[in-house]
Amino acid sequence: MEEQKNIKMSTASKTRKSLAYLQKMKDKGEKIVQMCPAELGPVFGMAAELVDCDILRMPSLLSTRGFARLDDQLSTAGLSIIKYREYANIIHINFYMPTATYVDKAEAVRWGAEWVFDGADSMLPMGITNDILKFMSDNYVPTYGHIGAISGWQTNATGYKKVGKTAEDAFRIFKWGYEYQENGMGGMTIELTPMEVSQAIAEKLRVPVVSIAAGAPCDGSEMVDMDTFGMMPTPASHAKVYANLMPFLCQAYGAWANDVRTGAYPEDKNGYHMNPEELDKFNTMMTNF
Repeated sequence: MEEQKNIKMSTASKTRKSLAYLQKMKDKGEKIVQMCPAELGPVFGMAAELVDCDILRMPSLLSTRGFARLDDQLSTAGLSIIKYREYANIIHINFYMPTATYVDKAEAVRWGAEWVFDGADSMLPMGITNDILKFMSDNYVPTYGHIGAISGWQTNATGYKKVGKTAEDAFRIFKWGYEYQENGMGGMTIELTPMEVSQAIAEKLRVPVVSIAAGAPCDGSEMVDMDTFGMMPTPASHAKVYANLMPFLCQAYGAWANDVRTGAYPEDKNGYHMNPEELDKFNTMMTNF
C-alpha cells in the first residue's frame, strides 16, 4: 500500500504552461511568446524554456517520412514528443497534427489523446472543420489552432499569400476564429492578416490569439527559429533576425576540422593514460599475439 501512494495517476503537471495558464496570461494582459524550432530540434526548445518562452509549436518531424504505414509514422511522432518533453518540462508544447489524423472524428480523438499522454499540451489541427473540432473538445482533447493563412502542405493548393485585405474577408477570418473558440479551441495563432484585423480579432475573442506574420501585438507573437536565427535564404518581411547562427556553426565546425587535420586536436589533456605497469603488460600481450 505504501508504494501505491507514489503512483502518478495523471499526465498533467502543475508546473507546465497549460491552456489555462495561457488564458490567465491573456486575461492579465501579459504577452505570450511562442517559438517553433522547425527542423532545429529539442535543444532549441530547451534554450527557449530557459529564458521563459511560453509555447513551443512542434512540427511533425521529417524523420517520420520513409515509413510505409501511416501508423508507424504517427507512433514515431509520439516518440518525438517524448524527446522534446525530456529537454523542456515546462513550456507549452503545441503539436502540429498531421492532417490525415483528423479527417475522421474517432481518429482525431485517438491520436490527439495519445499525443497528450506522450507529453504534448495541445494539438494543432491546421484547418480543422468545426464538427471534428467540437468532437475533440467534447472528448477532452485540448486544441490550440490557427486561422488566417493556412501554412503547410495545404498552401500547395492556394498559395502562401496575404489574407483579410477586404472587409468581407477580414470578417470571414474573425468568424472562423469565433467558431473555433465556440467549439472548444483554447487559443490560436493568426497568420498573414493586416495589423488592424489581427489586433481587432485578438481583442474580440476571449481566448489567446498570437500573431505570426501578422504584424500586430495581439496577445503575443510567434516566430519560427529559422527566421530568429537568420537561417533563411531570404529573410521574411515579418521576421526579425536576432542571431546569425549558420556562420557561428560553420566557424566552430571549421575550426575543429582544421585542428583535427593539423594535429592540434586531440591534445594530451583530451585523453588519459594507462597505469605504467598495466601498459607494460598490455604491450607484452600485443607483442606476443
